[in-house]
Amino acid sequence: MSLDIANSNVNRNITLAGTSVAIFTFLLFFLYPRYFSGDIDPILFQFTLAIIVSVIFSLVVSATYYYGTTLRTAIFGKAEAFWLIGYSLLLLEPSLILFTVKLPAVALYALVLWFSYLYLTWLQFKKLTKKMKSTR
Repeated sequence: MSLDIANSNVNRNITLAGTSVAIFTFLLFFLYPRYFSGDIDPILFQFTLAIIVSVIFSLVVSATYYYGTTLRTAIFGKAEAFWLIGYSLLLLEPSLILFTVKLPAVALYALVLWFSYLYLTWLQFKKLTKKMKSTR
């Protein structure tokens, strides 16, 4: 894959992840009061939240892998480290919010996705550092 395509995929995924976080926020803002009062189906509401959390997870993991393909330097710099921390916290946000509003089933699902993201990121970083060492 060319670097231009990988860079454009990272940018697209970051935009889509941000949009998905906004959708998640609006879902909670507009539908949670109706869920709390019993006006809407609680199973469907939680399923909808689980879907949007899955979308955010998929986009963040995809962007992380695309970003990994664009790294060609032997130094993992401060900018990349802060980007990785920010993206990791972005993916943690939905689970913390869901625990806060007392939706533990969906919050646990989001937390499991977050831990799997950390594991996949660790695998990607391990692969990249191994590749960078072999090219020296």
